[in-house]
Amino acid sequence: MAGEDLVELKFRLADGTDIGPSKYSPATTVASLKEKILAQWPKEKENCPKTIQDVKLINGGKILENNSTLADCTLLVGELPGGVITMHVVLRLPLLDKNNEKQQDDSPKKSGCSCTIL
Repeated sequence: MAGEDLVELKFRLADGTDIGPSKYSPATTVASLKEKILAQWPKEKENCPKTIQDVKLINGGKILENNSTLADCTLLVGELPGGVITMHVVLRLPLLDKNNEKQQDDSPKKSGCSCTIL
């Protein structure tokens, strides 16, 4: 009977590949799911998340909070008996380096620009 309580999930990455499916307890938190995703992340992928803060899980169009349990999240969509629930994985990678580069690139352009009204 304990096996019937488990929820089967797979995680769909942005390029369409999947991690899983695996079975999880309804008491599992979103943060622990993200840790499992980090551990199973394909090594050949270009962008690799470093922490669970870099990963967002989406189920039923809702971004899941780290402190939510799987039981809370599956209620959003409903359960299909014997079905696999697909959660989408979105990466939020740090953009600080790109912003700094843009600021450096923009600075010379702004100071070199002038307008003349005739």
